[in-house]
Amino acid sequence: MTTTRPPAPTTSAHDHGVEEFGYRESLSRSIGKFASFAAGVSYISILTGTFQMFYFGYGTAGPGYLWSWPLVFLGQLAVALCFMELSAKYPVAGSVYNWSKKLGNKLVGWSAGWLMLTASIVTLAAVALAMQLNLPRLWSGFQIIGDGTGEYDYATNAVILGTVLITFSTVVNAFGVKLMSMINSAGVFIELIAAVLIAIILGFHITRGPSVFFSSNGYGAGESGGYLSAFLIASLASGYVMYGFDTASSLGEETVEPRRTAPKAILRALLASFVIGGAILVFAVMAAPNLSDEKLGTTDGGLQYIVEQVMWGPASKVFLVCIVVAVTVCSLAVHSAAIRLAFAMARDNALPFGERLAKLSVKHQAPVVPAIVIGVLSALILVLNIGQPQVFTVLTSIAVIMIYLAYLMVTGPMLWQRIKGNWPPQDLRDGGYFTMGRWGMFVNIVAVVWGLGMAINLAWPREAVYGSPWYNTWGAFVYIGAILLVGLIWYWVRGVRVIGILASHAAPTPGEVPAA
Repeated sequence: MTTTRPPAPTTSAHDHGVEEFGYRESLSRSIGKFASFAAGVSYISILTGTFQMFYFGYGTAGPGYLWSWPLVFLGQLAVALCFMELSAKYPVAGSVYNWSKKLGNKLVGWSAGWLMLTASIVTLAAVALAMQLNLPRLWSGFQIIGDGTGEYDYATNAVILGTVLITFSTVVNAFGVKLMSMINSAGVFIELIAAVLIAIILGFHITRGPSVFFSSNGYGAGESGGYLSAFLIASLASGYVMYGFDTASSLGEETVEPRRTAPKAILRALLASFVIGGAILVFAVMAAPNLSDEKLGTTDGGLQYIVEQVMWGPASKVFLVCIVVAVTVCSLAVHSAAIRLAFAMARDNALPFGERLAKLSVKHQAPVVPAIVIGVLSALILVLNIGQPQVFTVLTSIAVIMIYLAYLMVTGPMLWQRIKGNWPPQDLRDGGYFTMGRWGMFVNIVAVVWGLGMAINLAWPREAVYGSPWYNTWGAFVYIGAILLVGLIWYWVRGVRVIGILASHAAPTPGEVPAA
């Protein structure tokens, strides 16, 4: 008897997933495996997020807040696995927008895209603000306005340093993905080495055992919910860090062999951030000279303060430089992801001035106009930090909620399609692409339940987080409602009539010669 061996799965050189959306290939495809991984890592940014948010988590719930790190990781891992399946099928620009549109409908897709885009613009401003936490520590000359003790010195100086960073990010992204990915990859390489070394050095300076993580240490006393209430608030510090891994797929139209590269990049970015970031946090608490020091829970102290205390002078300065590098590449990644999202929506004519926003630079094959518009808007939002610091804090906080909601607009419709038997598509298994197989339903349910739970926790009206008056305390509902309302007014008044793929970006019809 003769048996025939089935052919090995093959991948067409043009099997990039964009054809199912009706788009023509227009972006420069030059991103490799490490650059794709680096895009996800730099958005999450181990050294930016952990160093920027440690003070809040520790100041609210003490050492025990670190249990939120693995909790958030497991929830986000469920989301990431769903995104990995989607990126194995549709690795397209503006991934969350296009995925929700494909799995849900046009309105769901547009709403997810609008929330994600506005959140990304605010997030870029928030990341740029981190320069103020680090540069003046390196050299007092970076405190350009006053000496930092005046009423508006700190806030005004933060705006200046942040605007310089946003300008740099705008210029780099306008020159195309090749320059951006080259700088980003080099920066991530430095960040990963520095993060590992920080964890190792902190580990060698441990002064206490792990028992410190199994006590409330007096935190939560006097609150209605006890320590649980404090822990739920403190978990925001971890929730504010572990997102953005979808960036690897959002750059899919500029990635070589994206249907195989993007899923691996998403998983590796999340895993690397969890392991290395977790090691830094754990060892920092175990190595801190004095856990009762109030500066551990203040913006001018935090994780940077522990590093400066534990490490000798020159070494701490070197690692602060590495943190500045991490903040820089994080800004590049956030800006780049926002640009791809704006471009993706614009080529569907799903944004005002869609034709202009979707236009590509002939020389660099990059969307230059979105890079400039997003940079300008982020810089303008930064100015809020001078006169209305609480409003700025609320906006940056709700930006994270909007991203979680946008993710939910992907995992929710995905679960519905899975229940109806429409997902996953057969070609994922047949082509040897990533698929969760029989675990898909369970993981998808976990992703939806997690997304709902985390969104509620993040949005819960807490004066300790969002401040007062009432419209700040309820900021998650007031501001997100206003942002969504403004967008939906445009959608119903004009969008429903004009949304559709622009002719300049539509896939060639049979017999048509593709544009060069």
